[in-house]
Amino acid sequence: MTLITSISGIRGTIGGQPGEALTPIDAVAFAAAYGTWLIEQNPSVQPLRVVIGRDARPSGPMVQALVENTLMGLGIHILDCGLSTTPTIEMEVVAKQAQGGIILTASHNPVQWNALKLLNAQGEFLSAADGEALLEKVKNGNFSFAPVEALGEKTEIHDAIERHIESILALSAVDVEAIRARKFRIVVDAVNSTGGIAVPMLLDRLGCQVIELYCEPHGRFPHNPEPLREHLTEICALVPQSSADMGIVVDPDVDRLAFVSEKGEMFGEEYTLVAVADYILGKTPGHAVSNLSSSRALADIAARNKSTYSASAVGEVNVVVEMKRTQAVIGGEGNGGIIYPALHYGRDSLVGIALFLTHMAYEGGTVSALRASYPLYAMSKQKAELDPSLNVDSVLERIAQSYAHEKISSIDGVKIDFADQWVHLRKSNTEPIVRIYTEAPTQAEADALAEAFRTELLS
Repeated sequence: MTLITSISGIRGTIGGQPGEALTPIDAVAFAAAYGTWLIEQNPSVQPLRVVIGRDARPSGPMVQALVENTLMGLGIHILDCGLSTTPTIEMEVVAKQAQGGIILTASHNPVQWNALKLLNAQGEFLSAADGEALLEKVKNGNFSFAPVEALGEKTEIHDAIERHIESILALSAVDVEAIRARKFRIVVDAVNSTGGIAVPMLLDRLGCQVIELYCEPHGRFPHNPEPLREHLTEICALVPQSSADMGIVVDPDVDRLAFVSEKGEMFGEEYTLVAVADYILGKTPGHAVSNLSSSRALADIAARNKSTYSASAVGEVNVVVEMKRTQAVIGGEGNGGIIYPALHYGRDSLVGIALFLTHMAYEGGTVSALRASYPLYAMSKQKAELDPSLNVDSVLERIAQSYAHEKISSIDGVKIDFADQWVHLRKSNTEPIVRIYTEAPTQAEADALAEAFRTELLS
């Protein structure tokens, strides 16, 4: 059993002992800490309101009941969206002028996992400082609950996804008529979670013919829910078999997006952001942001579109901070996360789909032809398990000094940019491991670069 507590929330496997897995006691303690933090942040607001939604995994109703009743015990009113998506809840916090939000989802983790993702009043993930303050409250466990006359109440919301989609369709960058004219035929794998509600609903509004694969939201994932090639053999076969124009894959909470070409080939999660950025920057040149471990192809596409690019530390909250700092028009992460600030500052597969289909409608070609138009890079991800007695920071500093003549970034571990390839070394926060990410023109070169730095770290 596993329980991981961090500044971004709590996640773990269901069942087992408190403190060792995500048990009811752990869920209540974390919800009480979050609610107490919100009360302290909003001393003049009565009553506070928190938006809550969940993905479809089977433990969701239990965890949701625990969290909601704990918050109501603190005197906080609940806006219950039930089955929903992470980006929908982010938008709903702002739409309802709530003081916070919680998405109950373990994202791409397998079915035995669940988690509490915590939002502030802007519908964004908590900052590092706010997360640290919350963790301190979990540790102290000093909570004061409301008397009976001041208990919170619950209101159910049934149209949040529909209003999310309406906001997407109203964007000037989404050309609904152009998409409808193409009459796309699309296979959707929503891994039996809430993407099975939201994605077909969006595509129907865009005039697409939808072939549903695992769209019933019962939460019993038919395969590993992380949208990687090795988990997606069925949709990769079904797209060409059904003469579809493409396939769309989302993770259980619909903040990661992957495409499959008409040939049944993966477009590549790294290239989801590249393609959407190509469209947005071609329409409105500006600034683009991704994290340090994302593909160099985004910087190339930005330059091609007479735009600029910068990288943030890894993590959605860091990407958002950099996007706001630079007034970026598009950003995200290489795991298929699209952040389009004209809608909201959060990874959103639904707006990513609408922007990608507009791009396809304007280009007029196939998904495979679009993919072939982008710079070709391959990535490798490895790790080096170091001696526990070693100071990992010192090891990374030594590596940085050895390559001081190259372009170095130290905002998140050490990233070294070479002429046609790069390596990013990040330490684990929980164990003496350095994660090694590389990118190069070919897979063999990326693998060789990763192995070379693994050997150097271990030496």
